[in-house]
Amino acid sequence: MTQYHLGISAFYHDAAAAIVNKHGIVAAAQQERFSRRRHDAAFPADAIAYCLDTSGLELSDLASVTYYEDSGAKFRRTLGSFACAGPKGADTFSDILPGWLGQRRRMDRVVAQELRAMQRGTPPDIKVTDHHRSHAASAFLPSPFESAAILCIDGVGEWHTTTIWHGQGPELRLVNSVSYPHSLGLLYSAFTYYCGFKVDSGEYKLMGLAPYGVPRYARKILDHVVSLKEDGSFTLNLDYFTFLEGKTMVGQALEELFGQPIREPEAEMTQFHCDMAASIQSVTNDAVLGLARAAARMTGERNLCIAGGVGLNCVANGKLIEAEIFDRVWIQPAAGDAGCALGAALDAQVAAAASRPVPTSDNGDAMAGAYLGPDFSDAQIRAFLTENGYPFEELGEPALYDQVAAQLEAGEVVGWFQGRMEFGPRALGARSIIGDPRNTDMQKTMNLRIKYRESFRPFAPSVLRDHADACFDLKDESPYMLLVAPVTAGRRHPISQGGLGSINEVRSDLPAITHLDYSARVQTVSPDTNPRYAALLSAFHARTGCPAVVNTSFNVRGEPIVCTPTDAYRCFMRTEMDTLVLGTCVLKKADQPKNLSDDNWREEIPLD
Repeated sequence: MTQYHLGISAFYHDAAAAIVNKHGIVAAAQQERFSRRRHDAAFPADAIAYCLDTSGLELSDLASVTYYEDSGAKFRRTLGSFACAGPKGADTFSDILPGWLGQRRRMDRVVAQELRAMQRGTPPDIKVTDHHRSHAASAFLPSPFESAAILCIDGVGEWHTTTIWHGQGPELRLVNSVSYPHSLGLLYSAFTYYCGFKVDSGEYKLMGLAPYGVPRYARKILDHVVSLKEDGSFTLNLDYFTFLEGKTMVGQALEELFGQPIREPEAEMTQFHCDMAASIQSVTNDAVLGLARAAARMTGERNLCIAGGVGLNCVANGKLIEAEIFDRVWIQPAAGDAGCALGAALDAQVAAAASRPVPTSDNGDAMAGAYLGPDFSDAQIRAFLTENGYPFEELGEPALYDQVAAQLEAGEVVGWFQGRMEFGPRALGARSIIGDPRNTDMQKTMNLRIKYRESFRPFAPSVLRDHADACFDLKDESPYMLLVAPVTAGRRHPISQGGLGSINEVRSDLPAITHLDYSARVQTVSPDTNPRYAALLSAFHARTGCPAVVNTSFNVRGEPIVCTPTDAYRCFMRTEMDTLVLGTCVLKKADQPKNLSDDNWREEIPLD
């Protein structure tokens, strides 16, 4: 009889659930996609229900349920943090202590209680694992490698902030670690906060801002704030941080060091903030390279797997690929805490069966292209549109791809909703908004009229895997949009000034996806993992000679990526998208009812 294993991450940020069996990953999803609350940390009842329904199971059918970290160890670390903070942390400590003295010390009991409340049968006893082991399992067990070094870098788990593991067959062995409060994730988040962005949400904005600046403060950061050691380890100078006190990341000491106050959210962006972003990104790149060299030295491996929130820093990932420390690098597409649910489930399955998941992607991994969320049949979509009276046209293949390609060429912005939703933070052609990368107005249009976000934010390309080298100097495949690569030299245009003044300059003949430093966060698309998306790109390529499209996540600023046809239609009507494609159904904005009362939607979605 096939055994099924459920993994759960919850209660801190990015709650998620995953179910696996001996054949591989059955389903995985983040709670935010169902609750419509970005980075939702609540118990993932909806995500668990989806995973159970997809598997045809009740809780009583499961062989195991594993919670992704040890809350008792985290409580001891929290006590230690506030003891170090002394009187400055007293107010925050008194606020959170009742919760820890209540349920938070035994999250396994909370999970059991929440599962019983779902009334889906009696779950097995709840197992608890280690946070960084969950990361490591999510990175290695579904990877294409039989053996590899594993590097996990995040803010903090229980105590560990960085770990190096050695994966061999079904086995994971901890090799070395760095512990709290010394943390690359917290370092990057501290500068995210200093530059006026939201911690645990705006780090990718800081990364996107970096190319507009120069790393003029990198040396000062290394001299005063963080020390990178020859062996790959690092230490923070805690005089410049306030996170031990529990309320903010940095304070007056960092303001005095750099001579600028903490930027208020939504306040004016200046060249100082661009230079600060470039500086901390440069330091992070160096730190990640040092850790990778240490992992290679300690394990003797030529393959590397990566997880943890810092694994989503695609600029650092690109630098790591360029450095050729390893022959191959594989990054878990749900590298943050959502992926820990998958890692916990996989770790339990492998322990029970002593075998790893069967590869399901053409690059040899077991992630099925990260398309692990809910899907909706053409019949379900047709019924939804018909019941609501939303006008649409249904097209067969290849007419669907030819028509949408023509609309993209004409400058339209298209919402593209197909198949199973992506697991992880990246839209990979299942829940995407797409456009023509050659269009000089496309970046501005998408930022201001579709996404309603900051004008400096770059967009990523999806490119046919077999034609990627015509556009990008990419050393390896990038199916999960986790690598930055340069646009080829022959496509570049000179820039006149640089900095914030160059936001609207045309930097290449693919201006909508070329960042100020001529880089792009690339997704390579294969017909084996996403046949409809690959067919659309092929039709666009045949029509225009361009094998790439702009690909951004199907949402507006502050909102999770859409999950259902209802979510997609609502987002379509709230924005200035021209066309919505739901499966084989095509909807034109001009044809839709004008009496949809949703004028206050922006007030309902908090900014990220």
